Amino acid sequence: MHNPLEVTIHDKIFVPFISAEKLQEKIQELAAQLNRDYAGKQPLFIAILNGSFMFAADVFRQITIEAEICFIRLSSYTGTASTGQVITAIGLDVPLSNRPVIILEDIVDTGKTLSEFLPQIQLQQPSSVAVATLLHKPDATRFPVPIQYCCFSIANKFVLGYGLDYNGLGRNLPGLYQLKVE
Repeated sequence: MHNPLEVTIHDKIFVPFISAEKLQEKIQELAAQLNRDYAGKQPLFIAILNGSFMFAADVFRQITIEAEICFIRLSSYTGTASTGQVITAIGLDVPLSNRPVIILEDIVDTGKTLSEFLPQIQLQQPSSVAVATLLHKPDATRFPVPIQYCCFSIANKFVLGYGLDYNGLGRNLPGLYQLKVE
């Protein structure tokens, strides 16, 4: 019998993990903290595509301080596993010198993507760099990176929805789903 809460994406079944309501609750808390921490500082938010687009939009809608946002694309995933190689597809064209930067990431998994990207950011001499992530998988981390803001620490399980995908599909689900263990 098929469970109506389950979703099938490609060849895999996913079950509800974190509701859309719970996601929004945590994002409001995160944005309130960012508004406090960066009041009067006019930070630049850098959202990492494709996965963070929903998270970035929802965070930025809650930002009440003067701030800018730009988008870049970094990728290290194929299917359900990290390839171990970071590919930059869209570059950063906003000057970072002497300004606070907040990187918005959907998920910090192995840490490889950010471990490659953070030194590139530091070369441009921002006044500070902070990482704000929706999800962090501490048990999967092989390349430790500093995470200043994290909505959820989760087990090392594959998740999708709310911008995260499985081979291109599932990003449009409003909540997060995790791979069903048979």
